[in-house]
Amino acid sequence: MLRLKILLLAVLPLSFALSVIIFILFFQSDDLIEEQLQRVETNVISAKTDELKHYMHMALTAVDHVYQNAGDDDEVAKEKVKAILNDLTYGKDGYFFVYAGDGTGLVHPSQPEIVGLNWWGLQDSKGRLVIKELTERARRGGGYYRYLWEKPSTDTVAEKLSYAVMLDKWDWMIGTGIYLDEIYDQIETRKKEIKDRIERAFILIFWIAVVALVGVFLSGLVINATERKLADTQLKELTQRIVEFQEEERGRVSRELHDGISQILVSVKYSIELAIDKMKTGTGDAIKPMEKGAMGLREAIGEVRRISRDLRPSVLDDIGLSAALDAMSHEFGERTAIEVSFKKHPFTKQLGQDVKTTLFRIAQEALTNIERHSGASQVKIELVKRVDGVRMIISDDGVGFDVLRMEGRKNAFQGIGLRNMQERIEFHGGELTVWSSPDKGTVVEAKLPLRVLQVEQ
Repeated sequence: MLRLKILLLAVLPLSFALSVIIFILFFQSDDLIEEQLQRVETNVISAKTDELKHYMHMALTAVDHVYQNAGDDDEVAKEKVKAILNDLTYGKDGYFFVYAGDGTGLVHPSQPEIVGLNWWGLQDSKGRLVIKELTERARRGGGYYRYLWEKPSTDTVAEKLSYAVMLDKWDWMIGTGIYLDEIYDQIETRKKEIKDRIERAFILIFWIAVVALVGVFLSGLVINATERKLADTQLKELTQRIVEFQEEERGRVSRELHDGISQILVSVKYSIELAIDKMKTGTGDAIKPMEKGAMGLREAIGEVRRISRDLRPSVLDDIGLSAALDAMSHEFGERTAIEVSFKKHPFTKQLGQDVKTTLFRIAQEALTNIERHSGASQVKIELVKRVDGVRMIISDDGVGFDVLRMEGRKNAFQGIGLRNMQERIEFHGGELTVWSSPDKGTVVEAKLPLRVLQVEQ
């Protein structure tokens, strides 16, 4: 009965937390969708404004040979420019319009009835003076304006974004624009699709949560029915198994991966992307970046194999800490050409298995840092027993670093593994000390209290 109550106390908070999370996500999804779609709309409108400038440049280029050689009152040239602009179209509803400085229509391919009449005071349904505002923006060196206008392809009124400039010699306002209704329709369609997907995701999450809760509850009932008695010895075994599992898990997701593999794979990714880009555009030789990517993959494979081999060497369990450190030093020296000296010490047999693992991991992390950062040629590993406890000292003759500057930064040591060593040694009541300075090498000392030594049976 007690176990059932404990199980309920575990399931109820879990179900409550899942319900709160789903509730919050559901009510925040609309805001997230609107925010994302607003960004999409802004980006699309920005792209369209650049597109309008491009079309205007195209039109000005088309009439430039006539306009530049014409006088202020050259009617023949004016008619030629009108004809050119009247024939310039793009897309389904793209055209150019021209108005005189006083608002008289001169060119309007989609609505020829506008030509010859004055539209200076023309307002759309929202009271915006369309021709007046466009002309004023054009006089200021060119500008954009939004308003409502009839769309030729549908004969309906839609919001339009136009860009206008002045032909100063003739006091003409020339403009072009795009209709925004299709953009808004696409955004609304996208919004509906996103909402549908979110709703389906919520339903899926809900049922997964239900199944998980039922599974937890049923599993608890089964455990409660089959295991009615748990002795002290079983508790001790379970605790030990948890510790062993944690160590195995730490080995699997080893912090040794925190620098090398990810950087190599990012480099490979960039090389492949560069090769793909070169193949698509035909702008260069794609073989070199592919070869570089292949070299990176080979390096990554070698690194994975090395880390896999180092995660849990069997010699640490079978022979002991000294033998494991000696083997690791020998392998490190062969791989890196860095000379490593290490002297075996018999007192390590008095250390518990977890302490041996900690010291081995610290030495392993230190050698990894030396290989990657120090540029050293010699490394010395000392494992000594003193009256106040056990010390492991690892020193190198590398480039070193400014310890005071590193300590002044938040999480400064995390990237080079010193934080990992410190966490491991503090678990056993020990202390990690680092001495280093630029161009004078680095010394890492791990101190463990005397109580870690066990009396040999």
